[in-house]
Amino acid sequence: MFVPPQYREPNGSWMVNLMRRNPLALCVTNGDANEGPFATHLPVIRDPRLSQDWTEDLSGGSLLGHMNLHNPHWAALRTGDPVLLVFTGPHAYVSPTVYEKTPAAPTWDFTAVHVHGTIEKIVSAEDTLEVVKATVRSFEDDLGTGWDMAESEGYFHQLLPGVGAFRIAVTGAEGMFKLSQEQEPHVRERVRDSFAQRPCGRHRETAQLIAQLP
Repeated sequence: MFVPPQYREPNGSWMVNLMRRNPLALCVTNGDANEGPFATHLPVIRDPRLSQDWTEDLSGGSLLGHMNLHNPHWAALRTGDPVLLVFTGPHAYVSPTVYEKTPAAPTWDFTAVHVHGTIEKIVSAEDTLEVVKATVRSFEDDLGTGWDMAESEGYFHQLLPGVGAFRIAVTGAEGMFKLSQEQEPHVRERVRDSFAQRPCGRHRETAQLIAQLP
């Protein structure tokens, strides 16, 4: 991903936070000349086995995910294949009226993280179940209502024949946080205030990120 210097994340924690708050990633791998690339939207979490902090470019980290076993993407995957995960964060259209100057051009503020790595297909049913349970725990802690999965584990076992789990060894990542940094500070403040007043949640989230810029 091409990231102009002014749009790079202030530090690696911005990428980690975006991934945690927007865990539905687009998983992209190469296909052959006839099939072309494969792309699947799926939830991804940090591997709970990891105890160390993320590095600045996320290299050395590990992520877990799963997809429908009947998805042709799963059949095409091979352990060791390179993979790209695309996480999309808050984004919003910027109308030139906010700039209060002419000439001007519209643009789109947006945030995204591209994670590169290699994939390991998980073949054990027990390990696949652990990926599913770890995913539930992660999302219930961050995004849910504290649902207790204990009474549903039998149902999870019934679903396992249709689940393909995997681990991704992260080799690096790039973050794009295009938040009107190219504008003068007073103009950027107008963009932030304009977003903050919108009823749409992603506009307000984008305004919050602009406010956090150093």
